[in-house]
Amino acid sequence: RCPWSMAVKWSGGHSSSVLCLNVSAEGLVASGAERGELVLWDGGGSPVAQLRLPQAEDVTSVLFSARSPSTLYTSHGETISVLDVRSLQEPLQRFHVNEEEINCLSVNDTDSFLAAADDSGAIKVVDLESKKVSRSLRHSNICSSVAFRPQRPQSLVSCGLDMQVMLWNLQKARPLWTMNLQECDVEEESSQSAGQFFNPPLAHSLSVASCGNVFGCGAQDGKIRIFRVTGVRFERELEFQAHSLGVSQVLFMPEVYWLLSGGNDGKVLLWDVSSNVGKQQKSPAKSLHRKKAQAAASSRKDGKLNKVASNEQPGVVPKLSIEHGEKVNWLSCAEIKGSRRVKMAKGSISLRSLNETLTRCCRAGEGTEGWAMGQYTIPEHWASLETSVGNRILRSLHQKR
Repeated sequence: RCPWSMAVKWSGGHSSSVLCLNVSAEGLVASGAERGELVLWDGGGSPVAQLRLPQAEDVTSVLFSARSPSTLYTSHGETISVLDVRSLQEPLQRFHVNEEEINCLSVNDTDSFLAAADDSGAIKVVDLESKKVSRSLRHSNICSSVAFRPQRPQSLVSCGLDMQVMLWNLQKARPLWTMNLQECDVEEESSQSAGQFFNPPLAHSLSVASCGNVFGCGAQDGKIRIFRVTGVRFERELEFQAHSLGVSQVLFMPEVYWLLSGGNDGKVLLWDVSSNVGKQQKSPAKSLHRKKAQAAASSRKDGKLNKVASNEQPGVVPKLSIEHGEKVNWLSCAEIKGSRRVKMAKGSISLRSLNETLTRCCRAGEGTEGWAMGQYTIPEHWASLETSVGNRILRSLHQKR
């Protein structure tokens, strides 16, 4: 008998592709899809409420309030709708503050500000008490992701297709610090294959660790970059090649420096970067300079420059690899019924204790079959298996299914 057991299958909620997910503190899951579809699910995977938002515009982001779990913020088109999940009907309130389609929503810890990033490059920050825009921030191209920093209600980070990563404080209209990912690669003589040459580091996704000082960014060149904020600036602490195609999503797990990534190559990967960023450096600037010097020295041999792949940095290998088969649209994580779950748009991952449980994702149906997922449990002693062995087991199991 296979030691993996089927646990759940979620279906019947959507008739269109799922684009975004979020989980409330009470374990309620919200999913948004194309054509204005919004669905609420209980922890067991049953749809409990459904709503089609006005004008049937794609639901691009869903976000539960941190302080009021019954409040759900959704973006569809250029509109933000505020809903009460206890009675999923007409929105309690709508904000029409963005110029173009919204890509991402973020609310701060105190539930006082809501940020919305859109295709025009604008980030509109709404004061949720006055119901007015308190600050308008801007990228020079599409702003793909924005995130408030935990425990710092006036501080946020953002990234976009202008290849810029920015640190903001709501007391100022201009960014405190900006880093151009392409310029950094040129400065460090970053080598790219012929295929990657036409994949510049357009930044797609951000996630901030629970400490509030460390955040990760996924880009079109397939790389993940980890940054540390110190005061009014940030420095890059780690960079590695994560996916063969663009990184569509990154997500820090709660309370640990474990990072999930989803890519256009159809893979979901779990990374442990704690040994690289887990301890505060005495001098991040000096540390970065030292890393650059070491990289330059190690890449030269006999007076010639040898190309060194960024994923060859020691300690940065995926702890887990799942062949999902399709681009991952969204990742979200929460505790549901006592187990840690990572929800993935067009499927799901469940890590009951990150080392003991794995959920194998089924492709989401497009059409009447809706959004489905499969879950399997791994015996505890399997946790020590090398990633390559685990991958062979996954492939074998998938073929049997």
